Amino acid sequence: MSDRKRILYLCTGNSCRSQMAEAWTRAIHGDRYEVFSAGVEPKTVDPRAARVMEEAGVPLTGHRSKSIDELPQVDFHFVITLCSHAQETCPYFPASTQRLHVPFDDPPRLAQDAASEEEALQPYRRVREEIRKFVEELNL
Repeated sequence: MSDRKRILYLCTGNSCRSQMAEAWTRAIHGDRYEVFSAGVEPKTVDPRAARVMEEAGVPLTGHRSKSIDELPQVDFHFVITLCSHAQETCPYFPASTQRLHVPFDDPPRLAQDAASEEEALQPYRRVREEIRKFVEELNL
């Protein structure tokens, strides 16, 4: 592992928000941070999340949902939870790991009653841009 600070983005399913945060951080700050993402109850990468990230030029190609147990045995400098469920169920990390909670809306939940695919993509795009802005301002 390198000398870069290691960040873990943690969400419930590691299917949408944490995947976006990982991809944005690699794209924007790949030289500053070593970045990982995981879920407390991993699912699969959300196809709509992949689609809107592709639209932004930051594809999720090669990404897959994973649990914390699947991550390399490294000491994370920062664990950033992106939803309340992950914050409440976040496993123990050593005292040297700083935990931050930065909640973002859940696009799949917001899109569940959408009348069309285009309408369903709107919350994904909004949250994608909110996460991008957060990552751009990241200074850990």
